[in-house]
This record gives sequence, structure tokens and C-alpha cells, in this order.
Amino acid sequence: MKFCRYIDPTTRAPRYGIIDGAEIYPLEAENIFAVELDRTPLTDTVNASDVMLMSPVTPSKIVCVGRNYREHAAELGNPMPDEPLLFLKPPSAVVGTGADIELPAASSRIEHEGELGVVIGRKARRIADADEPLAYVLGYTCVNDVTARDLQRRDVQFTRAKSFDTFCPIGPLIAIDLNPLDLRVETRVNNQVRQQGRTSQMAFPVPFLIRYISHVMTLEPGDVIATGTPAGVGPLLAGDIVEIEVEGVGTLRNGVRAATTAAVAA
Repeated sequence: MKFCRYIDPTTRAPRYGIIDGAEIYPLEAENIFAVELDRTPLTDTVNASDVMLMSPVTPSKIVCVGRNYREHAAELGNPMPDEPLLFLKPPSAVVGTGADIELPAASSRIEHEGELGVVIGRKARRIADADEPLAYVLGYTCVNDVTARDLQRRDVQFTRAKSFDTFCPIGPLIAIDLNPLDLRVETRVNNQVRQQGRTSQMAFPVPFLIRYISHVMTLEPGDVIATGTPAGVGPLLAGDIVEIEVEGVGTLRNGVRAATTAAVAA
């Protein structure tokens, strides 16, 4: 089963659905994370090609894991951490598939980082050793942890480099009942493969990450864990098309353009 979130062509409001090939079966419920949700789809279907997909989640936070692939740490000249290296991306950075990544004028080196995203399905706080961390997962998605690499090096800490608007594409779907321990993760730019790895290469696997993070902060339904990126990160330029593909999920596809400088009125 795969969930999507799209603009309803009739109401022009966001709506969840179950996507099956070219067809979307709309869900009555507005919140797929409700504990007692009836996920029985409506009988009327929507053609997926006729609607705009949105980010499948609106997380309260995106918890990212740095240096979770040894070859990626090595390519940036960084040592591997003894524990997961955590940082956050703000919800304002989230966009869906098909949206453009904007290149801010403040940076001259924007890079892609394709990752497996873990979508939390129920509140997770201090998961006990006897509990199964994957039981707290709704499903899995694709994440592009877009990074202003020059600002990351300049600032030392990650906040500014990771947090520009549009710097967290998520989607296109949430895939249910996947085994996250050995999935292929691939990044392509203009149809050229830049990154390719498997989640089995992670230093800290998904169950470990969920439990570890839950002892640092409460994970809420809809939160996303970006689990780290394989080696091969590289630059994004205006006019590029970047695709993140995760086995069993699908392909997150975004264009790249220079950011506009117009101010937004409060």
C-alpha cells in the first residue's frame, strides 16, 4: 500500500489517497495518522496524472542523521561519529515532488543528498529495549537533504546550510510494509547517476536510529527521520533536474532554479 497527498481537483484542498498504478483512491479521513483511522478508500477514483502531488507529510520536525554512510563521511574528510550525529531541518523547508529547489544567493555551492525517509506513525518517546522501534513507523519515503556546503563549512554547525526554503523535498509517496534494512538509494541529476548505495551500508540502521532519537526528543506522528546519504554528493545548478529513488517507494523529482529576491509582506 502507498499513500499520497494531492490537491483535490474539485475542492482545491489537500487530500490523502491510496495510489495504485495510475489511479488514486481518495480517503475520507484528512489525517492518515489518526490512531483509529478507517483507511478504507472511497470508490470513486482520480487519475494520478490529473492531479498535483504534494509532500506526503507535514512534519513538525525533520530529524536528520549526518555521516551515517562511511564513504560519504570519507568523501567530505570527516571522521565517523561514535553515536548518530543529529540535526534538524525546519518544516518550512519541505516541498513535494515536482516543486523547484531554489538556489539562495547566500551560497555558491548547493549539493544534493538522497536519503531514505522514515515517516513516524505514532508518538515515540523513550522506546524501551523490549519494544520494536519499527512498530512506530507508518512507512517510508524519499528525502533530498539539500545542503549549502560552503555555508556548512563556514558556520561549522548545520542550521543555516540545511534550512533554506525548499531544501527538504519529500515524497512522492509513503510506502507501507517495507523492510528498511536493505533498500537501494539512488540519486540522479539530469539522468546521470550521482549516488548509489544500500541502507544495509548504514553505520546506524533504522531501528537503532528510531530508538536513539526517541530518547533525545519525542517523535510525533508525521515526523520524518532522514537517515543519511551515500557517497557521491555533488552540486546542483539552475536548470538541473534531480531525482531521488528509493527501492519500493518511487522517485522524488525536483527542478532547480535561482531563488527570487522579492520580499514577502508580513
